[in-house]
Amino acid sequence: MTYSERPAARPGVVLWQSRPVDAQSSLILPDGCLDLLWDGATLQVAGPDTVARLHAPGRPAGFTALRFAAATGPCALGVSAADVVDQLVPLRDIWGDVRTARLEEQVAAGGAPALEQWLRSAPEPSDPLGARVFGLARTGLPVGEIADHVGFSARQLQRRSQELFGYGAGHLVRVLRLQKALASARSGQPLSMVAADAGYYDQPHFSREIRALTGRTPTDLLR
Repeated sequence: MTYSERPAARPGVVLWQSRPVDAQSSLILPDGCLDLLWDGATLQVAGPDTVARLHAPGRPAGFTALRFAAATGPCALGVSAADVVDQLVPLRDIWGDVRTARLEEQVAAGGAPALEQWLRSAPEPSDPLGARVFGLARTGLPVGEIADHVGFSARQLQRRSQELFGYGAGHLVRVLRLQKALASARSGQPLSMVAADAGYYDQPHFSREIRALTGRTPTDLLR
């Protein structure tokens, strides 16, 4: 498929668009984010994925979407990430028919600029917890240390992380470590160096984690 993205009108949010160019399925990797998708007819919320999943081509022809990182999505959309994790949920099920229809009409007429216009007026997180946990998880810190940094017990952090990200901080660390490793590998770095730089214990640990999260070996995934 063809794919493009750029920063949206708010920090932590990306505007992206995709169009399929053939009939092949595409692999969607977990990234700790929540998306608001426009498929040309309806708005849907794609909850955070715990593991990779295949997206089969067909209708819709493509997407225009907002990707919310660092727990900005639940506040903007008024939904707990735990309620939509691993799901594709019609926005109507969250907002109701009237409010959703109003935004769908605007996006149908105005496309990506209309989505960004809505984003400018959407609620922003008043609590920095989501951004802090996301940032600490990207460094690869153990869950206990993340909890200490934000002043929570491990149990409190688990509950709040599920609300903000759809899963606990430990799984978020794994997902963000996967994204870091793939970014390094795509730049041409040897896999042996990728594993060490991304924070895996060793090459076997790297391979096990990639298979657990994507169902593929590192080499197959990059291919």
